Amino acid sequence: MTAEADALTPAEVAASGAAIAAVQEPDGAVPWTVGGHTDTWNHVESAMALLVAGELEAVDHAWAWVRRTQRHDGSWPMKVVAGEVEDASGETNMAAYVAVGVWHHWLVRRDLAFVSLHWPVVRRALDLVCAMQLPFGGIAWSQEWDDDGPATVNREALLAGSSSIHHALRAGLAVADLLDDPQPEWELAASRLGHALREHRDRFLDKAEYSMDWYYPVLGGAVRGAAGQALLAQRWDEFVEPGLGVRCIVTNPWVTGAETCELALALDALGDRDRARTAFADAQHLRQPDGGYLTGYVFPDRVHWPAEHTTYTTAAVLLAHDALTGTTAGAGLFRGTGLAREPDPPLGLECGCVSADALAGRP
Repeated sequence: MTAEADALTPAEVAASGAAIAAVQEPDGAVPWTVGGHTDTWNHVESAMALLVAGELEAVDHAWAWVRRTQRHDGSWPMKVVAGEVEDASGETNMAAYVAVGVWHHWLVRRDLAFVSLHWPVVRRALDLVCAMQLPFGGIAWSQEWDDDGPATVNREALLAGSSSIHHALRAGLAVADLLDDPQPEWELAASRLGHALREHRDRFLDKAEYSMDWYYPVLGGAVRGAAGQALLAQRWDEFVEPGLGVRCIVTNPWVTGAETCELALALDALGDRDRARTAFADAQHLRQPDGGYLTGYVFPDRVHWPAEHTTYTTAAVLLAHDALTGTTAGAGLFRGTGLAREPDPPLGLECGCVSADALAGRP
């Protein structure tokens, strides 16, 4: 670390990018760990971090994997190990995050050819997501696959996953606007989803023991301003361990680097820069000499667990660093740079609340 607690040096950023690139497999996949499994969400997170670190060849290789492995319904397998599918289920959050990665790439590189190349991929992914929206506005979290293809939909919504999808839909709409290819269905879905994340969090699956369910409505952009500050204040003392980071699970004395840096991103999105810098600094005890980051730390025992570097942890660190330092033009990704505001009141509600349609006299 530098003398500034909220920044890495350029050499440290480069080392962290190289640590992620070293795990990339020959086909372009970026698994969690060497020999571990790959899922599309964490793969795209790593691709964004590689871009921040200037690992451009690895970035291109990673996006080639995204294009090559998308299935006809717009999904990707939930779990791939060494090129072999271990869990064929398709998760909506994993599919949607591709839109965030494409928008981030545009912010950083302004490469219209890249955006155009990936537009069909984004369209298939977000069309799938919109088709999986539940009546109250949340997004069904996954769909099983059998020998014939897509099968049973798991018709329950995850709060953290739907919060990330909210960000992805807005990113997809920004890409659509850039390419002059309007997607009104996505706008409707984003409006309904944002409303659910603000007003109906009790209708999502109860995962309240996980810190992600605490801060992700802020990180995904649905809850901001005073409401966002109040939401984080509600459980701050339960999840935040001063000087160490954020607990992954409230009942476990285990802080994790990815959750800590995602909280830093959420705080930055609220304009709470001082606490964002503190959270980022708290994660640095997980840094290793090669620039990679260990997953977490069990503080009563003073041991790192699991004793492995995870690409998604290092990726979260690099994205938080970029947000706090403004090093690249993608630094405002989680603040919503370039994203349109949701209509207020929201559109097309099926939850029983009054929508903009009703106020306008439309059915």
